[in-house]
Amino acid sequence: MSIFKGSAVAIITPFNDDKTINYNTLEKLIEFHIANGTDAIVVAGTTGEVSVLSDEDQFKVIKFTVDTVNKRVPVIAGAGSNVTSHAIELAQGAQAQGADGLLIVTPYYNKTTQKGLIQHYTAIAESVNIPIILYSVAGRTGVNIAPSTVFALSKVKNIVAVKEASGNLSQVAEIAELCGPNFDIYSGNDDQTLPMLAIGAKGVISVLANIMPKTTHDICQKFFDGDIAGSRELFLDTLALANTLFIEVNPIPVKTAVNLIGYNAGPTVAPLFPMEDANLEKLKTAMRKHNLIK
Repeated sequence: MSIFKGSAVAIITPFNDDKTINYNTLEKLIEFHIANGTDAIVVAGTTGEVSVLSDEDQFKVIKFTVDTVNKRVPVIAGAGSNVTSHAIELAQGAQAQGADGLLIVTPYYNKTTQKGLIQHYTAIAESVNIPIILYSVAGRTGVNIAPSTVFALSKVKNIVAVKEASGNLSQVAEIAELCGPNFDIYSGNDDQTLPMLAIGAKGVISVLANIMPKTTHDICQKFFDGDIAGSRELFLDTLALANTLFIEVNPIPVKTAVNLIGYNAGPTVAPLFPMEDANLEKLKTAMRKHNLIK
């Protein structure tokens, strides 16, 4: 059974000026997403700047999100680490906070082999009893999950999906062929949502949804409803904006955009710094085309 179908927002983590978590804004953002059709919330992921959070704050933000959502949509918690024992601690902690599922990125920096990936993910999966989404994003981690490895891991009872952000549609197609319809694929790149839906993806874990939740949901829903032309129209219309959200390292542009649409999302945490002026103007121009700002 799928954890979700449609658009899951890779939600930002709002900070106060002193870099503590701004729970007041987080609550407002969660309500904004639920009101606009977001199908699931992914908290404490890359876009949520999880790498700057202590384990304690990571668990607190997961717990707050779970409590605020109150079962209205699934909450998927980031729980990845480049140390297997630490990933197990994070996975168990996220489960204890009430998360409905886990998003677990590949080990980074020290990395591992494909055989190591199987051992790493299997150990984590065996330590919890909630569903797990593999997260393949070699551009950040230096580790790709090969289709054959995804297939091997799909045999683990509670590994149910992959967030595929390799950018390689041929690889996604191979995963779909190997794993079949009972293993879910989610797009990890907003600029590939529609092509991946055509291959059989169940939705997207989206950065764009932070500022355009209804549209991102509708891209998926129209496709599922058989309105391929309508889905394509929305996808192509938002493509330039989606790409502009990656004009600098994620989540710098999207967090800036959330601030621009009127939510007090606060700063990113160093080493992520404010946008360069020229890029900020490009972001504003793209947002104005969608009437997100004046």
